[in-house]
Amino acid sequence: MTGDLVVRTLGESEARDVFTSLHDPGLVGRALLGRPYGTLAEGGEYRPEWTWVAERAGRVVARAACWGEGRDVQQPLLLDWFDFEPGEDEAAVRLLRAVSPKVEFELVLPPGWRDDPAVRAAAEARIGAATAAGWAPLVERFRYDWTPPGQGPGREDRAEGLPEQPGRLRFRPEPDDEVILDVLRQIQHGTLDAHARHALGAEDTVGAGVERAAREDLEHLQWMTSYGGREWWRLAYTTDGELAGLHVPGLIPSGHAVGFIGVVPRQRGNGYAYDLLADCTRLLVAEGARKIAASTDLGNAPMAAAFAKAGYRIIQHRYCMTPAHGPDEAGPEDA
Repeated sequence: MTGDLVVRTLGESEARDVFTSLHDPGLVGRALLGRPYGTLAEGGEYRPEWTWVAERAGRVVARAACWGEGRDVQQPLLLDWFDFEPGEDEAAVRLLRAVSPKVEFELVLPPGWRDDPAVRAAAEARIGAATAAGWAPLVERFRYDWTPPGQGPGREDRAEGLPEQPGRLRFRPEPDDEVILDVLRQIQHGTLDAHARHALGAEDTVGAGVERAAREDLEHLQWMTSYGGREWWRLAYTTDGELAGLHVPGLIPSGHAVGFIGVVPRQRGNGYAYDLLADCTRLLVAEGARKIAASTDLGNAPMAAAFAKAGYRIIQHRYCMTPAHGPDEAGPEDA
């Protein structure tokens, strides 16, 4: 493309008008969430200083924004808005290279996105630009929702009622974060979660990796409590009193969510992920949930099976990429 390229962050007074001036066909990305760009000062989810555009002759040809909802957040949590005009791949790469600090890139995609040529092309263009700018694929995730009986589209195709609770486990609240942290340490061993495995591999020793992964999970769960719900956290025990796992019902900006499901290694193979999820779902509904969000990796077959059994519906895929040298370290990650 011709013309000098200018890459810059935005000011508060111009942010929404400038950022939204780029046409978005809505095939992939944040458009699928139905939440428009807005700054924190406007009641939105973004900060102008964490919003970048690439311009030619004053016209926006590429844009990126890092999500950082919450006024106490000290750095961006996630790069989740990135798109560019057709043919402006080079501008898109230059734009991403200017993003600082470097954090995980998450691309929102519709289910079956590889089967639609237009959607696949839009996704692969963004993935290709991110790769050229120094990001690497980490994992693809399912995004689910669950709605109480009689609510939401497609209810006629889903089992009525709350997920059946098998009654094999006993659930207890645990107010002590140090106890939760110790359980998280146990859960890291043999985990199928790609983000946890990435943290495990970022350290020189197994012990250090376990500690890092556990603390990252705890920081994420503590971030969720900024919206409420700390008293909902539950440890699960067998009828013999043995620890089985942990489930964390939570709140995120969009509403109620399954924050965490984890089974300790010695209790795996018993299908307890479903028991944990069923209790988590029931607790959230008792707390007034009208819709529940949840996620798991495509490769986590046991957890995906639990979500399917509990009546959760896949509504999106999330394609996650990490900076070549890992995210800059400070603050919690997104939910």
